[in-house]
Amino acid sequence: MSLRLYDTGTRGIREFVPLKAGWAGVYVCGATPQAAPHIGHMRSGVSYDILFRWLLASGYDVTFVRNLTDVDDKIIAVAAETGVPWFAVAEANQRIFNRGYDHLGCLPPTAEPRATGHVPEMITLMRRLIDGGHAYEVGGDVYFDVASWADRYGALSNQRLENMRPAGDSPGEETKRDPRDFALWKGAKPGEPSWETPWGPGRPGWHLECSAMATKYLGPVFDIHGGGVDLIFPHHENEVAQSTAAGDDFARYWMHNGLLTVNGEKMSKSVGNVVLLSDLLEKARPVEVRYYLGAAHYRSMIDYSDEALHEAATAYQRIEGFVTRAVELAGRVEPSAAPAAFANAMNDDLGVPQALAVVHEAVREGNTALSGGDKDTVTRVLGEVRAMLGVLGLDPLSDPWEGTGDDLSDVVDALVSVALDQRQAARARKDYAAADAIRDRLIAAGILIEDTPRGTRWELKRS
Repeated sequence: MSLRLYDTGTRGIREFVPLKAGWAGVYVCGATPQAAPHIGHMRSGVSYDILFRWLLASGYDVTFVRNLTDVDDKIIAVAAETGVPWFAVAEANQRIFNRGYDHLGCLPPTAEPRATGHVPEMITLMRRLIDGGHAYEVGGDVYFDVASWADRYGALSNQRLENMRPAGDSPGEETKRDPRDFALWKGAKPGEPSWETPWGPGRPGWHLECSAMATKYLGPVFDIHGGGVDLIFPHHENEVAQSTAAGDDFARYWMHNGLLTVNGEKMSKSVGNVVLLSDLLEKARPVEVRYYLGAAHYRSMIDYSDEALHEAATAYQRIEGFVTRAVELAGRVEPSAAPAAFANAMNDDLGVPQALAVVHEAVREGNTALSGGDKDTVTRVLGEVRAMLGVLGLDPLSDPWEGTGDDLSDVVDALVSVALDQRQAARARKDYAAADAIRDRLIAAGILIEDTPRGTRWELKRS
C-alpha cells in the first residue's frame, strides 16, 4: 500500500504522489520563540519527525524545512516587558526549543531558516503582489487585498469571505481597503526593529515570512506543508492566498496535527495551565515523553494528564525490556524489514496507534520465544522490532537513547555484579536469609533483579 495522507485542502485522504519521483519537499511551521516550549510545541515536533522518518524509510530523499519566526509581535512585547533586546529573547528561547527537539530524538531539519535572514525574498514577494494588483501600500504598511482573491480566499479553512472577521493583525485598521486585509509589512515604529524596503522601513508580517522561506528552499511548488491545526486560519490561509496570488502553486498537501490540552482546556498563561517540556522531563525519561507525545494519531487531540504519561512510560518500558533481554540472548541484531502490517499502518495517514499495536504484538511474540529459549525467533523479532522503533524514533539501541541510563552505568554494573555474586554465594551455601537481604537492599536502592535460566539479570527501576 502506498502512502496516503489526509489533506486539509481537500478535506480527505489522498495518495501521496511526490512532485519529483524519489524526492519529498516538506515545510513545517516552527517556533515563534517568545518563551520556552510547552508540550504542544513538542507534540508537533515529534509528529512531523515521524513523518520525516517514514518518508526516509520509504526510500525518499527528503528536504525537511522547519522555520523560525524570530521577529514577531509577541517577541517584541516580551522584549518591552523584560527590557531584554528582541533578538536576545528570540535567540535564548530558540536554543531551548532546539534542546527540546534534541532531547526528544527529533532529527535535525535539512534547513532551519530564520525570518530575519530572508527580508530580500519578502520584498520580492511583496513587489510581485503589488505589481499584480493583489497588495497595496498605505502609510508605510503593505496589505494583501483580500477582495482581489475573493473567489479563492477561504478555501483551505472552508470559510466564506462574508463570514470572516477583520484581520486584526495591525493597528490603523481605518487605513485598509477592507478590514479583512492582512498585513504583509508593518511600517516602522519607535523602539521596534526595522528593515529598509521600497515602501519605507518596517518589519515583516507573520504570514509573509513563511511564504518567502518555503519557496526559497523548496521552490514555487512543493509537496507537503505542515503545522498545528490552530494555524489553518489565518496563518496558512494567508500563506496560500499570497503565494498563489503571486503565481506560485505552493503546497500540494496540507497536514495539520491536533492540539494538546490540559483538563480539556487549551494551554494558556492566563488560565495558568501551561505544561512545559521541562515539567515532563522531571516526570519521565525523554524517550518515554517522546512515546507519549507520538503514540496518538497526529490528527487527534491529546488531553494531558500525569496518569497518561505514566501509562505511556510503562508501555515503552515493556518494549525496552524485551529489547534488552533479547540482546542478552541473541546479541546486537541489526534492524531488518518492518512487518507488512506496520508499513500498512504507517502508510494509512501515519497510523501510529495501529503501528504501535504491531510493535507490542511482536514484543509479546518475542517474550514468549525468550521464555522458551528460542533464539532464532528472538533474533527475527528483535530485528523487526528495531526496524519499527527506528521509524518511530524509539529504538533503545540507537542514538540518542543508547547508553542514556546514566553516565556511571559501567560503575553501577560493576557494583551490582558484586552484590549479585554475594547473593549467589549465599544461596549456594543455603543462607537464604542473607540472599534475601541482599535482594531487598538492591530493590530499596532501585535495582530490580530477575532470576532466569541464563542467570540473574538486573535493571534500574523506572518511576
